[in-house]
Amino acid sequence: MKAAVFTAAGQPLSIQTVPDPTPGPTEIVLKVARCGVCATDLAMSSGVGDQWPPGSVLGHEMSGEVVAIGSAVTNFKPGDLVAPMSFVPCGACPDCLKGEPMWCAGWLGGSGGFAQYGKGGHLATVRLPENVSLNDAALIEPVAVGLHGVRLAGMRPDARVLVIGAGPIALGAIFWARRLGAGPIAVAASSTRHADLAMKMGATAFMTAGPNLAAECADALGQAPEIVFEAVGKQGILGTALNCVAKRGTIVSLGFCTLPDEGMVPAVGLFKEVRIQFSMVYDVRDYALAAQTLGESPLPAMITQTVGFDEFPATFESMRQPGIQSKVMLDPWS
Repeated sequence: MKAAVFTAAGQPLSIQTVPDPTPGPTEIVLKVARCGVCATDLAMSSGVGDQWPPGSVLGHEMSGEVVAIGSAVTNFKPGDLVAPMSFVPCGACPDCLKGEPMWCAGWLGGSGGFAQYGKGGHLATVRLPENVSLNDAALIEPVAVGLHGVRLAGMRPDARVLVIGAGPIALGAIFWARRLGAGPIAVAASSTRHADLAMKMGATAFMTAGPNLAAECADALGQAPEIVFEAVGKQGILGTALNCVAKRGTIVSLGFCTLPDEGMVPAVGLFKEVRIQFSMVYDVRDYALAAQTLGESPLPAMITQTVGFDEFPATFESMRQPGIQSKVMLDPWS
């Protein structure tokens, strides 16, 4: 099969012919229809912080058709249309069995979605509702990340919310905060590129992040935000969230930053008695509800570009440029 292989930081992904995957006992193999590019893919192939090893096939925002199943798989069959989670867990431990495979200690590897065939775990994959297309199904993963974070926030009805960032994870947080009863939702980002999309998702105000952000978001919301969702994943953003959040407020970290965050002053959080909640992707309930909800309430158009292997390495590298916020999909069969 064809796959986009990570060879080294600073080098474009290499389109290579590699062996087709075969399923282990608790695994499924799917023919990949679409795979979205995540900020994690970019971060972990940048040469800064934690990195994928050379030779890895990245990509985890996947949808496709089951083509092979392992010997222990009874809940899927070839021909099923599915969306797997971003990793392949063991499928047999207590965490997997109770629907929380993100805590599995025996992960079998990544899903390898930047390829014509990828893998999923039989207890970490959802069957698509009939009215969810394979194209939209590749958005289930980032949308589920947003749902998990909003659940962890413990948001009270009509809460004042600030979302820092306007990429796919931030948009998912806006979507779920609105659906689950938030009051005013302000969004702060480095550019206005996704301002219209954020408003369609349910935001009530959009601003460009700057030195006066705390005062600006308090003005937009009526008071300081009770909940701040950090969805950027860069150094200094948690410090920004601390400056903005209300006393006894909650910060939920949805961003993926693998470097020390020297911009955060703990005393600021101490004097406000702030709760900081980190969010580890999602569980099976989040994934299933995200799939169901996309069938009932299609998202505003988040996908900005769909490319094949010929364009994919250059497109992937272009997404490293500052200010580029887009949802690119790989179609490995185009």
